[in-house]
Amino acid sequence: MDNYPGLPGMNGYDMGMKFKEHADGLGADFMQAEVQEIEMEENEKVIKTSNGDFKTKSIIIATGARHRKLGVPGEEEHVGLGVSYCATCDGAFFRDKTVVVVGGGDVAVEDAIFLGRICKKVYLVHRRDELRAAKSLQEKLFEMENVECIWDTTVTNINGEQQVESVTTRNLKDEKEADLKVDGIFIAVGILPNTEMFKDNLKMDEGRYIVAEEDGKTNIPGVFAAGDVRTKMLRQIVTAASDGANAVTSAQEYLIYQ
Repeated sequence: MDNYPGLPGMNGYDMGMKFKEHADGLGADFMQAEVQEIEMEENEKVIKTSNGDFKTKSIIIATGARHRKLGVPGEEEHVGLGVSYCATCDGAFFRDKTVVVVGGGDVAVEDAIFLGRICKKVYLVHRRDELRAAKSLQEKLFEMENVECIWDTTVTNINGEQQVESVTTRNLKDEKEADLKVDGIFIAVGILPNTEMFKDNLKMDEGRYIVAEEDGKTNIPGVFAAGDVRTKMLRQIVTAASDGANAVTSAQEYLIYQ
């Protein structure tokens, strides 16, 4: 987690355990249960779980988001071994190497531009013959001599023994396949917030993120959203931590003044 200050080289699991140890020392109570349903009345909320029902006046939703995956052979096996879903998080590990970015939207093009500044060669693979990204981003991308776009193409396999060594691509027009030698692949085909359970209650944007500003307040009094699940510009651990502090402060104020 090299984009979180003060803890270089620490992985996400160990960081999470450190956070939990800190909370344990402050007397926080933890419970593991599957949330099955939430009733969000204005004055009282009921959380129905596999371990019983809980009544509360306020809820902080921090269910996060997940990266949309390609679903191709070799993807799961190489996560962290050349497969990445975050260029700003992992790009530094591929300095002066060859990588491929998959996608055609703003995030994919931003990733390709970012990687193009530190990598020897960047391939951008897109299933259509033109990008969906903003024109200004496309102009910057096309100015980069070490970035090559591969149009009308998908990635069908991610190959390698211990690390990613190549990807297999298929042209959607002539069905020809080819192996592209790369050191890593950055997948930027979308992010899916974990908000399915709240779709009937909370206001969401077109990407299904919960609409909430920096204070974490949602359209239902007493319900707050923090982290990757809410509408925001940057989704990293450092911004999620900030969201948590803001949401807790908002929840405290709600309980005091309601």
